[in-house]
Formats: sequence, structure tokens, C-alpha cells
Amino acid sequence: MISDIQQDASARMAKSIEALQKAFSKIRTGRAHPSLLDQINVSYYGSETPLSQVANVSVEDSRTLKVTPWEKGMVQAIEKAIMTSDLGLNPATQGAVIRIPLPPLTEERRRDLVKLVKQEAEQGRVAIRNIRRDANSEIKEALKEKMISEDEARAGEEKIQKITDQFIKEVEKHLEEKEADLLSM
Repeated sequence: MISDIQQDASARMAKSIEALQKAFSKIRTGRAHPSLLDQINVSYYGSETPLSQVANVSVEDSRTLKVTPWEKGMVQAIEKAIMTSDLGLNPATQGAVIRIPLPPLTEERRRDLVKLVKQEAEQGRVAIRNIRRDANSEIKEALKEKMISEDEARAGEEKIQKITDQFIKEVEKHLEEKEADLLSM
């Protein structure tokens, strides 16, 4: 009973860490990375389609992304989608290839990005604490229903707290890495 609750909580916390990493990958660090364009959708025959499904996105050099559409007619639509995104990028089209130079980050922009990263990390910590709260209330419910003893409930809550501490440390580790990455450029 308690081990099921712990496994469920652990799996949900791991998903929170994955979500945090995905959020961090969208925050650019000054280096070109194909995942920067993951959230861009392109109008493809009347429907919104992720950029990765209509073009190949690759890194040309440390500050330039190269987008190669699979259909020549998609160049204008992809260029428009990149320009209208909130990434602040200006694509340059050369035939059927779109090159996206990434401007260097200013010190002020770096500080803003660090604040954003800290907010994302705090949201991750809150999500993990909410999972802990849910797990503890499941344990208390089992105790109320007389399915487990008080000692088992106390031990279960301690184990849930240890799991929570472990995942909070992982959030802190990812936060430090991303901060160092942002400030080192």
C-alpha cells in the first residue's frame, strides 16, 4: 500500500523534473540549439504543424541555426512563423535554406533569463511539494480507513519526505547548471 503511494509519487516527481528540463531547454543560452525552435508552429496546408515536421533544423555553427524545409514552397511560411514567434530572431533566407543567426546575449538579458530560470525552478519545486502533499494525504486516508498502522503511516511519510528532498536537490542541480550556462557566455 505505502510502497505503491511512494512509487506513484516518485514517478510523478520524475515527470516534474522532465517538465522542468523541457522548460529550461526553451530558454536560450546564447548557443544555437535546435530545441530553441521546438515551440514554433507553421501553417502547413491550413493546419498548424510543428516546425520539426515540415523542415530539418540543424546547427550550422555555435551562433547559427539552419532550417531546411522539405518542400520549397514552405520557405515563406517558416520564415514568417519564426519572425512572429516571441524568440526575437531574424531569419535570413538563401534559396531553399533559412539561416537564423542568434544575437549575443547582453548582460541585462542574461539577468532576465536567470530570473526566468529561477521562476521555472520554483514552479518545479512547488509541483514536487504538491505531489508530496497528495501522497501524504493518501497515507493519512489509508490510516483513517485502518488499512495501515500509525507506525507505517509515519514511516511512509518520512520516506515520501526523503523522496521529495531528493527531487528538490535535483531541481537545484539543474538550476545551478542552467544559471552557470547563462552567465558563462
